[in-house]
Amino acid sequence: MPKKLSNCIMLITYADSLGINLKELAAVLDDCVKDAIGGIHILPFYPSSADKGFAPLNYEVDSAFGSWEDIENLAEKYYLSVDYEVNQLSAHSPEFLDVLKNGKNSPYDGFFLRPSDVWPEGKNRAADLERIANRREGGPIQKIARADGSMEEVWSTFGGEMIDLNVQDPGVRAFHRGNLRKLSEHGASVIRLDALGYAVKKAGTDCYFVEPEIWNLLAEYAGDLKDTGTEILPDVHGSYFNQIRLSERGYRTCGSALPLLVLQALYFGDALYLRNWMKMCPRNQFTVLDTHDGIGIGDVRHLLPDAELERTLQKLYAVSPVTEEMRADKGTYYAVHQVNCTFYSALGEDDQKYLCARAIQFFTPGIPAVYYMGLLAATNDYDLLGRTRKPRDINRSYFLAEQAERELQKPVVRRLLRLMQFRNSTPAFNGNFTVEDSNPWTIDCQWTSGISTASLHADLRTGEFTVESSDGGERKILDLTLPEEAQQQS
Repeated sequence: MPKKLSNCIMLITYADSLGINLKELAAVLDDCVKDAIGGIHILPFYPSSADKGFAPLNYEVDSAFGSWEDIENLAEKYYLSVDYEVNQLSAHSPEFLDVLKNGKNSPYDGFFLRPSDVWPEGKNRAADLERIANRREGGPIQKIARADGSMEEVWSTFGGEMIDLNVQDPGVRAFHRGNLRKLSEHGASVIRLDALGYAVKKAGTDCYFVEPEIWNLLAEYAGDLKDTGTEILPDVHGSYFNQIRLSERGYRTCGSALPLLVLQALYFGDALYLRNWMKMCPRNQFTVLDTHDGIGIGDVRHLLPDAELERTLQKLYAVSPVTEEMRADKGTYYAVHQVNCTFYSALGEDDQKYLCARAIQFFTPGIPAVYYMGLLAATNDYDLLGRTRKPRDINRSYFLAEQAERELQKPVVRRLLRLMQFRNSTPAFNGNFTVEDSNPWTIDCQWTSGISTASLHADLRTGEFTVESSDGGERKILDLTLPEEAQQQS
């Protein structure tokens, strides 16, 4: 039976990042990670034409990675989270190729969004395009050539290989419903609705998180899965107000404000903004410090003052220098969306501050999610970046199984695994959370459930921290000393 979602740490990884396929991934986890995680989010494992899976051709398992049986085997050991691309489909998908070939005679002609669907008479198109939430230079409208040589405009938020779907089309709704059910049947306990915020386009808006249509869409997807026990996770960024409103309506959220808040706190020994967020953040979120997209920027707007955000970014750029590829790519390092960098490199490869950052994440309300590069305390991969010239690849290294197992033996990673095991095995994290208004440079917080307690004291100036716990008796301090260090001390 597939495992259900639980309050245990979730690993985020690609199917071919820790070993070359799903079987090798499972072996690495069994051999080296075990009770440090309770769940796994496998980034898109579907046949795809771009962006490491995010331009899906269909919703099957890419044969290069394995089969549905491999997915189901993982789902029996760990609660399983997967991605679903609500907003787009590959330009090489059978559906879009049929549209290019047959035009208006294609049964999929209504699947894909045209500007005319948003502005039927072209009215106010130019003005509206100026205000929409662009994700690439040049805007979202591109021209395509049909088989008969005629040209037509389609909407493409993320680039030419990803054609936006018309979510108002009944055929698209049925397509989504069938695929969501399929993923649930193969063991998914959580389905992340990727790029959901971009799914609804409407004249007179910025075409991001358009209300009330987005709420209707969410309710429909949740309803489609109601009898399965599978939860949906809306992938929505931008203002933290969106996270609060999603949480208030009962949806889990992606806690992507935490990375820059933690960096700001540890860069400048300043607890104010991080502590404020810990007090108010959704309790039903997934927390992250790193993701396949890097470190998000927009999520902290209004949580960090503009000047403080700029100070933090300048410090980050100094700690983890940009490359010419990054300078040339308008969608990355200097954009409003994200910084391409591993979290370990963002902290100057400082083991103590890195472990402190993870301790803060694990104590922040929500279910912690750890990206595989973070699990391995990996540094920026400038070699891969140089080969592919894709800025996000700096944070998307490939590890053969034996390489991954070696990386998992690094002292900082072994300490991290012990910290993760503590987070998963301590009942207090299922209870109530409090954070104290202590001095300006420390985080002091506690979880309590019945007689079980867990507390964190972190000095943001140095990265030194103490984790204590109790089950009604004497308080115990979590010891991260490794066996060989204990022998040397004795």
